[in-house]
Amino acid sequence: MKQKRKLRLYISNTFNPAKTDAEDSDGSIASWELRVEGKLLDDPSKMKRKFSSFFKSLVIELDKDLYGPDNHLVEWHRTPSTQETDGFQVKRPGDVSVRCTLLLMLDYQPPQFKLDPRLARLLGIHTQTRAVIIQALWQYIKTNKLQDCHDKEYISGDKYFQQVGPPVSGKIFDCPRLKFSEIPQRLTNLLLPPDPIVINHIISVDPTDQKKTACYDIDVEVEDPLKGQMSSFLLSTANQQEIAALDNKIHETIESINQLKIQRDFMLSFCRDPKGYIQDWLLSQSRDLKIMTDVVGNPEQERRADFYQEPWSQEAVSRYFYCKIQQRRQELEQSLGVRNT
Repeated sequence: MKQKRKLRLYISNTFNPAKTDAEDSDGSIASWELRVEGKLLDDPSKMKRKFSSFFKSLVIELDKDLYGPDNHLVEWHRTPSTQETDGFQVKRPGDVSVRCTLLLMLDYQPPQFKLDPRLARLLGIHTQTRAVIIQALWQYIKTNKLQDCHDKEYISGDKYFQQVGPPVSGKIFDCPRLKFSEIPQRLTNLLLPPDPIVINHIISVDPTDQKKTACYDIDVEVEDPLKGQMSSFLLSTANQQEIAALDNKIHETIESINQLKIQRDFMLSFCRDPKGYIQDWLLSQSRDLKIMTDVVGNPEQERRADFYQEPWSQEAVSRYFYCKIQQRRQELEQSLGVRNT
């Protein structure tokens, strides 16, 4: 349960000119301070997230010519023991404007991957989670009927499917037929880390511009506020009873709807053809009555004398008496056998 929100990014800097009468060494050297902060717009949750919690890493690259190869990078990477913060600050000496580049890597949960260009063109996806990528690939297979009709476990690749793969390591699906269970493993070489957000900024040291701020809006995914409410609701015992009562009410309502539908269908059928419907209804009632009373045959025909004048009646009577004689003989043999023992 994710929702897209706008994260507004504020990049600002201040400049501290050198002071000749400064008592400490820091004040006698001109310096600037860069601040990177942000907040979530239209955030309905009561618990405000820290700015750093949205990112996996942040790298600030300063002008290499001014600060040298060993001091031009400022890096922050998330670790299991990372303490979240509301912003980042970088302070350096200098009295000239500095060009810098900010690289921000969002912390996707679940992780997302950038697709290889060929696979991206095939599926129409640039960056997504592994589950969505496999689902899109399966949709492509179904749409183009690549599944083997005799052995559903195998996929027969078309010319576009077989061409997917990085040019350096070769084509990943370069085979006419493969198992679908092999695709997740083969996808590993086609999934790359997502592109970072790149922002170019100029750190101004103009004395007349003491605080210059640039704003950027970034799309981020946050947990739906309803998720927490649903979890607490489902964990409550009182709510469990309420849910059970609502389930019973739903079942009763469905049963009532079914009964009303049966009555409506009965009335509509009677309205369209009253005579035919009554005849069909009587026949149905007659069949139900036979089943309920265990009646064999047709009582209406059997009560007439003509029924017993049929050619089969003589043979039926003979069979009846033969069965009765056999039954009586078995009873006599059983009684004599008991006495003899």
